[in-house]
Amino acid sequence: MPATPRTPEGPSTPDGISAPFVLAGPPAGSPPVLAEVVRSGFVEGHHRGSLVLLAADGSVELALGDVTAPVFPRSSNKPMQAAGVLRAGLDLSGERLALAAASHSGEIFHRDLVRKMLIENGLTGDQLQCPPDLPLDAVEAETYLAAGAVRDRVTMNCSGKHTAMLAVCAQRGWPTESYLDPGHPLQRLIHTVVEEAAGEPVAAVGTDGCGAPLMAISLTGLARAFRHFVLAAPGSAERRVADAMRAHPEYVAGTRRPDTWLMREIPGALSKMGAEAVQAVALPDGRALAFKIDDGATRALGPVLSRALTLLNVTSPILQKIGRTPLLGGGIEVGEIRATF
Repeated sequence: MPATPRTPEGPSTPDGISAPFVLAGPPAGSPPVLAEVVRSGFVEGHHRGSLVLLAADGSVELALGDVTAPVFPRSSNKPMQAAGVLRAGLDLSGERLALAAASHSGEIFHRDLVRKMLIENGLTGDQLQCPPDLPLDAVEAETYLAAGAVRDRVTMNCSGKHTAMLAVCAQRGWPTESYLDPGHPLQRLIHTVVEEAAGEPVAAVGTDGCGAPLMAISLTGLARAFRHFVLAAPGSAERRVADAMRAHPEYVAGTRRPDTWLMREIPGALSKMGAEAVQAVALPDGRALAFKIDDGATRALGPVLSRALTLLNVTSPILQKIGRTPLLGGGIEVGEIRATF
């Protein structure tokens, strides 16, 4: 006879009888589900996270999860770092200033401008302290490797930021060898810019993937910072950064990147993503958002961003393009990642 199925046994109860296992749900206090992974009509996974939307007057319109706990914004901090470079005295504008706030794709026009900026400031690529890397854009990386090129500091997505940091240090007579030290005059100034823009103290200082100091703030603080940049007085460091990024979005990201698409298609929008699935956006009237996907899955960024902008009453065909994240099976589309809020 076939064996009778048995319920898996768990720990013994006080009376010696084994209790059946019970599958536990998410721990209390877990971030809410912001996106779900749907394959062939079956929900096979979830992406949890926290998100905040600010109304035009700066008040919190929607908060999902803990939006007051500190996070590392990663490259979403770059506009603030670029503003710190301007406050330190470097005269940047146009594409060069956009590149100073960039996580660029490593396309030819990005690499060419980084090299020009180095030459203009009497610097060399060897002085950059970001790690050598391949182009961030997958299509560009294939072309780059096919041409026989190797990992390079100029190609690394943060090279524009590092070039600007080095340039202002050389101009001010500050040490260039230690420009990434959190105690360096430039990094102390950037620390101040972050706190002023976010309206809160920096909760922790870490090291970003490029080696630069990384300041932790809350998602609410991050949204406030982007709002501050778009509403800043014309000519201020913050407004100059916002204006350069919005005028030259392809230098902030690349030709195949959502930040570029968003800033091109939605007038006045300021957008910057960060590693570990962080995103911040501000609109010209002061509406703003910031969110982080808890597991760092960047594949959930687009659907969550598109839905969040919709809730801020943004209407544009680009939202459908940004929000579309198909899943493939055998090379055929069989599902999607979709927002759940």
